[in-house]
Amino acid sequence: MPDAVAQRTQLDHFPLLAPGVEPEGDAKTVVAPWDRSPIATVDRTGSAGIQKALQTAYDLYRDRDGWIPGGERVAILERASDLIRDRREHLAVEAAREGGKPLVDSLVEVDRAVDSVKLCAEYLRTQSGREIPMGLNVASEGKLAFTRHEPIGVVVAFSAFNHPVNLIAHQVGPAIAAGCPVIVKPAEATPLSGMRFVEILREAGLPDAWCQGLLTNDHDVSAELIEDERVAFFTFIGSDRVGWMLRSKLAPGTRCALEHGGAAPVIVAADADLDDALPRLARGGLYHAGQVCVSVQRLFVDRAVARDVADRLSTLATEMVVGDPTLEETDVGPLIRPGEVDRVEEWVQEAVDGGAKVVCGGERISNTCYRPTVLLDPPDDARVSRSEIFGPVVCVYPYDDMDTAIERSNRVPYSFQASVFTKDLDRALRAARRLDAFAVMVNEHTAFRVDWMPFGGLKRSGLGIGGIPYTMADMQVEKMTVIRSPEL
Repeated sequence: MPDAVAQRTQLDHFPLLAPGVEPEGDAKTVVAPWDRSPIATVDRTGSAGIQKALQTAYDLYRDRDGWIPGGERVAILERASDLIRDRREHLAVEAAREGGKPLVDSLVEVDRAVDSVKLCAEYLRTQSGREIPMGLNVASEGKLAFTRHEPIGVVVAFSAFNHPVNLIAHQVGPAIAAGCPVIVKPAEATPLSGMRFVEILREAGLPDAWCQGLLTNDHDVSAELIEDERVAFFTFIGSDRVGWMLRSKLAPGTRCALEHGGAAPVIVAADADLDDALPRLARGGLYHAGQVCVSVQRLFVDRAVARDVADRLSTLATEMVVGDPTLEETDVGPLIRPGEVDRVEEWVQEAVDGGAKVVCGGERISNTCYRPTVLLDPPDDARVSRSEIFGPVVCVYPYDDMDTAIERSNRVPYSFQASVFTKDLDRALRAARRLDAFAVMVNEHTAFRVDWMPFGGLKRSGLGIGGIPYTMADMQVEKMTVIRSPEL
């Protein structure tokens, strides 16, 4: 075989990034969701490896004299941010290949990861304790009380496939900033970006044992990572079914944060600026083939403009280029697995059988891609109306009364981010007050996020608050010291 051909067929191999942990079982073969071609192999470990990784992390935490000083953590994070920026194109192409997010969006994701890691360092610089009032009664006379921040302990992070670079940055970066040893298990479908992130932290000066990256060889072994009482904090991004199940397995005392999905609602009033709104809504619903936890999914639109909204959304959706995510011209890539294409197809057909009208799309393009779809007026009991689609499908529901539309939007068991489009401030505030949501965007799509803002789900959509400073606070203990002195 010619050398050039041999090089093209040789897969990259990623070892376990956990000191002293040995591979066990077959390596994981990572495939491109676009054409299912193999990309790389990643070692996996079993129960013995998990126990070794946990003990390594726990020993680091228990050795308080060996904790990494704050100034050194700042320097490591700043160097890591620079390294991510320097490798922007490589990381983006790798993320596009393994996760299917188009290159143009993967580049934005890497830029966000640069910012996220930098935010960790900046927040560490500005974080401070506080004085607790004393001397206010007989018991507190002659006393001074203040707080300082300490790491909570060992952090275990399970991440998701859809943003394989920046989600890892949001889980691991704050742990490093807080001073916690962390074990990260990237998503099975997209482990390469997560392993690259761990490698970058080490190259930036983080001792190997402080951030361990690994995959496991089955779900029971993965569960061992979080059931152990040595784990102080568990951070999970993924489906609500898995997240709430894993929470039930935590040892007493283990804190956690869960970030799941939703079925994001949008209220569009008759006075909305549709020229401004519709491109935002099309992108918010179809970006990354709808595989975003706060994708625009359910549009409740004043009946006077509902058909116009559906038709114009259809035009925008039809113009989107579906294809190879590593190409610059691609707007919408594949779904993560062929089984997800089957599922989306089934859900759309169920809605059509129930009376929904297909305005555009409504069919698979291939074994890995589904055509961007706009449905008009699916029944409320269809799965596209009550569950997270996680596919390139946007539903439009005409309404005659906004309060009724809001009530319909609130019927689902999810609550994450929502939107309202209107020129009327009172109408916007009315909707914002009544929508079930952690955050409501006015004249912006539901998938808006910057990395320093609070970000969290309610109901089945999650537990706790994400965002760099909020995650970092979760991974710390605000410890109080009380001093008694006659000089106070």
